Amino acid sequence: MYKKITTEFFAKPTLRVARDLLGKYLVRKIGGKVIAGKIIETEAYCGPYDLASHASKGRTKRTEVMFGKPGLLYVYMIYGMYYCLNIVTEKEGYPAAVLIRAVDLKNCNGVKPRGGHGTLAQAFTFHATLRGPGKLCRELKIDKKLNDLDICNND
Repeated sequence: MYKKITTEFFAKPTLRVARDLLGKYLVRKIGGKVIAGKIIETEAYCGPYDLASHASKGRTKRTEVMFGKPGLLYVYMIYGMYYCLNIVTEKEGYPAAVLIRAVDLKNCNGVKPRGGHGTLAQAFTFHATLRGPGKLCRELKIDKKLNDLDICNND
């Protein structure tokens, strides 16, 4: 149903990947159900000289995955309570990534939001727009367990 993106897609300049991800689908399987959200907002972190990037502080245990191959997930926690989902871009050894900021869910039946009642479909009627990386990760159950996952070579 959905075509998987290849490593080559992510091995391009980060700004281009951030643009090219718009309109693509983030697909997640939760409890046997496939949830797909169209990516509608991204944010680029372009290497070690981008002061907004965690990699601007150098290579650390936290940022190690950013130096990995394109297509790896970089999932980290902010404010001690929210996770953020990034996808590593460019070439191995160069720390760059794209943050997924918002998705528009189309087939969200059967997924219960953590903070609410019923399904996402019931809570937001026919579809849901998850704006903000923390809300997106919370509702799609994305956490640190997915850090360093190769999304191009994984189910």
